[in-house]
Amino acid sequence: MLFAALSVIWGIPYLLIRVAVRELSPATLVFARTAPAALVLVPLAWHRGQVRAVLVRWRWLVAYSVVEIAAPWLLLSTAEERLTSSFSALLVASVPLVGVVLSGVFSGGADRLSQHARRGVTEHMDVKRLAGLAIGLGGVAVLAGVDVRGSDLPSLLEVAVVAVGYAGGPLILSRRFADLPGLGVVAISLAFTAVVYAPWALTHVPHHVSAEVGLSVAGLAVFCTAVAFLAFFALVTEVGPVRATVVTYINPAVALLLGVSVLGEPFTLGLGLGFPLVLAGSVVATGGRRAELEGTAAS
Repeated sequence: MLFAALSVIWGIPYLLIRVAVRELSPATLVFARTAPAALVLVPLAWHRGQVRAVLVRWRWLVAYSVVEIAAPWLLLSTAEERLTSSFSALLVASVPLVGVVLSGVFSGGADRLSQHARRGVTEHMDVKRLAGLAIGLGGVAVLAGVDVRGSDLPSLLEVAVVAVGYAGGPLILSRRFADLPGLGVVAISLAFTAVVYAPWALTHVPHHVSAEVGLSVAGLAVFCTAVAFLAFFALVTEVGPVRATVVTYINPAVALLLGVSVLGEPFTLGLGLGFPLVLAGSVVATGGRRAELEGTAAS
């Protein structure tokens, strides 16, 4: 039930963002999404004693907040002013592919970078993973090549940065916060992001917000952020962190379905050809690594 709920909940934000940016600036939307979620999660994390240990590592916390939340959510909202929600979701679906590359590049820490330079990153990737990367990146190329117009290129680059951020955030978590509860990290990161965007949001309050946009913002803040993270941590407790991330394979399909059925976005040739390739490439590229991590966790 948790898996099914998260698969749907984290497939909805693309639609809600697309609706919200009709009347709100991207920065205002980020604040409106993070502030209420922080008000819910920070007291809960404090009650569980998960705040102080996180604040001790404030430098890495700031880095994680910028890479995983503050920058990606702003860029994604900005991109969706021009791109459809379904197209944006399928580009973000390349996160597992980017994660494989980043993991290979930074595997082993700074003390092993010289070894990577000599032997190359490919020693950490077997043929299966390289094939998965090729398939997935081919899907992104098809998606972008068929559906992107010249005026959309800046938005395409913005979503590409989002994908890198979403892939880099978990690397920071696994290397710097693996011994700490995830709720504390996320709660403080949301609060940090809200504080950063507060000056802009509070001085650029829109004169009018429709009920549709208001409900979209409330859905983003309460269900797609606060409730979603609580459900994710519960899922991690049940099945482990590796299996829990499989929801990333389902979210884009939900976003695509909602974009086409609710917002009336076109189901283009690029979506039809690119999505299966991106999904298949992600599954193949991360399959071996996933199995290794499961074995480690089981031991």
